[in-house]
Amino acid sequence: MKNWLKNNRAAVIVLVIAALIFVLARMAFAPKAEKTEPTGDYAEYENAVVVQILSDGTEADEAADGGYRGEQLLLAEVKTGQYAGETMQVYNYVSPLFGVPLKVGDGCTLVISTYENGDANATVYEYNRTTAVWIVLGLFLLITVLVGGRTGAKSLIGLIFTVAGVFWLLFPALMKGAPTLPTTFLLCVYVAAVSFAVLGGVEKKTVCAWLGTVAGMALALLFALLSQRLLRIDGLRSADVEPLLQLRQTGTPIGLRGLLAAGVILSSLGAVMDVAMSLSSALSEVHAADRTMDAKALFRSGMNIGRDMVGTMTNTLILAFLGSGLVLTLYIYTLGLSPHMLMSSVYLSWELVGGISSSVGVILSVPITAAIAAWAYGREQ
Repeated sequence: MKNWLKNNRAAVIVLVIAALIFVLARMAFAPKAEKTEPTGDYAEYENAVVVQILSDGTEADEAADGGYRGEQLLLAEVKTGQYAGETMQVYNYVSPLFGVPLKVGDGCTLVISTYENGDANATVYEYNRTTAVWIVLGLFLLITVLVGGRTGAKSLIGLIFTVAGVFWLLFPALMKGAPTLPTTFLLCVYVAAVSFAVLGGVEKKTVCAWLGTVAGMALALLFALLSQRLLRIDGLRSADVEPLLQLRQTGTPIGLRGLLAAGVILSSLGAVMDVAMSLSSALSEVHAADRTMDAKALFRSGMNIGRDMVGTMTNTLILAFLGSGLVLTLYIYTLGLSPHMLMSSVYLSWELVGGISSSVGVILSVPITAAIAAWAYGREQ
């Protein structure tokens, strides 16, 4: 352990500073916990287990591709909350679009409505997927460590920092009125620094990769701002922004217009980091194999390597955007819209800004990272 700390002193310093920044930012932006007792009529979501099926009127609907519809009357034992230990008679409403038929022993989440006069009733909200979610996450962690070894374990630490940064720093900061674009960009810079420090320590190739990542994200952001200005679209035109708009109208100072470009920064971060680190590492190996190469020759080698990366990475980003909106894309295809209507649609413009801007960030990170790494290693020659 002492040897590791000695050999990775700079990385440890970076991680300590990053942890300090995280704690201070969390203290500044964390929402105040205000515990209030519910009054009047209110609803709670609690976990329960089905102990008996009193009636089952669900059946498969072939017209809905085999999806179930109907209703079940169940006895369920509540496991959490103020009604824990009680058995309630609940309805489970099922359709192809929501709900699933339940069996004895299945876990479920109930919506328990409590009224001012003390009465309570409950219905099934959904099948309880908590255990299944942890199993899926556990398999992901196991596969990552088994295949990636120590490097895979380090990548998981970086992933934890990323998720924690988004949910515990970025979202609370935006809810308190922090400017959307600068806040998102600074978070990505912070996440990239921590991830590179964890993965490779603080050395020449990781610093070059970090600088290339920051430059790539900045260019993706600029391209996104230019694109949305040309297309006259911003975060307010998202299909999911209405609840956030209602929050803003009731006093939550969240910036909505920058959400489109902020999404571009976040979505491009992983791909830009991948390309920048791969290219910086490759040039490090090229330099180690032939120390007579000057900066110009290293840059040419970097561009040759980077061009191969761009071909597959661009496809990856575009397909990721199409895949995430596959259902809506398929629906739009079935409408048979005219080219004029489709080209003017908000949906196409939104996906175009997101997919193309992220790809531009990845593409432009190649010459920037190659130039930075070539200059850094070429100086040694």
